[in-house]
Amino acid sequence: MKYFFETYGCQMNTAESAAFKGILRERGWSEAQDGADADLVVLNTCSIRIGAETRVLGRLAQYEALKKKRNLRPFTLVVAGCMASRLGETLKVQAPAVDQVMGTTQASLFPRILESLEQGLPVQTLTTEPETQEKPVFSFAAFHGEEGQFRSFIPIMHGCNNFCSYCIVPYVRGREVSRDPRSIQEEIREAATRGIREITLLGQHINSYQWKSGNPGETLDFPGLLELVAYEAEKNAIPWVRFLSSHPKDFSSEAIRVMATHRVFCRHLHLCVQHGSNAILAAMNRGYTREAYLELVAEIREAMPDMSLSTDILIGFPGETQADMEQTLSLMETVKFLYAYMYHYNPREGTAAFTFPDRIGETTKRKRLAQVIALQKGHTLELLQSRIGCRVKVLIEGISRKNANELLTRTERDEMVVVPGSPSLIGSFAELRLNSLRGNTFRAKELSVCPYDYSDSL
Repeated sequence: MKYFFETYGCQMNTAESAAFKGILRERGWSEAQDGADADLVVLNTCSIRIGAETRVLGRLAQYEALKKKRNLRPFTLVVAGCMASRLGETLKVQAPAVDQVMGTTQASLFPRILESLEQGLPVQTLTTEPETQEKPVFSFAAFHGEEGQFRSFIPIMHGCNNFCSYCIVPYVRGREVSRDPRSIQEEIREAATRGIREITLLGQHINSYQWKSGNPGETLDFPGLLELVAYEAEKNAIPWVRFLSSHPKDFSSEAIRVMATHRVFCRHLHLCVQHGSNAILAAMNRGYTREAYLELVAEIREAMPDMSLSTDILIGFPGETQADMEQTLSLMETVKFLYAYMYHYNPREGTAAFTFPDRIGETTKRKRLAQVIALQKGHTLELLQSRIGCRVKVLIEGISRKNANELLTRTERDEMVVVPGSPSLIGSFAELRLNSLRGNTFRAKELSVCPYDYSDSL
């Protein structure tokens, strides 16, 4: 039997889809090239913005048409993830082609879906009544890596307790659940046996990781987990560790110290700021001030001068004035992010901000966003140009889309470099010199494959 996945949204969805695929492979299923050839199609969905849900609804309409064409060879359509959590069974009303809805806390349904299909039974017979439904607590899979890959995501926590006023995540992902550190250690060891060269720790609010074993006084916080992860990665020869996503209000000095101490941690951080105005940050319920954010950036750069930073910036929030906008531009000038994910506010039903007055008009939002994008483009170019001539270590990730004779590589600072080379080198570390820049991608003339040595970082 064959399966096909479409994954939307964040890296957590990617990791969870990989875990589901692992279950399918263990049961003898094979992966189809597309949905038209599959017995099971799973859409793992995102609800962060309405546009993400609109795309999924469009795909579901296409699958409905495909079901009619494949009347003699039917397939099962499952919607999983955040959209499934938000809409539940009502999704079947909007998209009648959907056979099963599986929210983020209903992972135990998946093996039952497979059992039904393997026995030739319709999955519509599955129920989610209270007596058969698992408790609404997220459960972590044992392994989240993709088959044959050299990079892997490792979720360490799930959910969010922050309730930023614009964000739907706490409502669809639920409250924060931290993963047992022993399970995290086991996944790192398993990743090493599979030849993984880089791991990325995942969490909606990763800095608030807090494991409590149940024994009095036996707890582990995020800096403590970083120490544990560094030990396991170094012991098992996994050279690079990254983590996403960092919330400024909980990024402690101790976490910075641990990162600075262990070179296994890549010198790049995604540190979401969202805005530069204290008034807007307060309205967003972000839990920190502009000044606190800038102090954190200064502390990180003092401890790790080679650190690059990226961020998220949300423009056009209700009540935003031109003065607030200028504060954001000013913060960007001070920090100079390597890159940023920039977007304007769109009301999200179910969030606190949906009812806020003083919404900003579309024309003004787009104009302000264009200013932010233009400024960021200038900062990105400035930072990248300053790196030309540097010798760096890279992880070779794949073949360049534009030239089959060139390889796409990435530095620990999250910079992309294209260099001539053989596909046989994919998954290896190498040294090269940044010779020139085309767009936001560096070009190098040659590389030298090398084993990774923590004591000799460039």
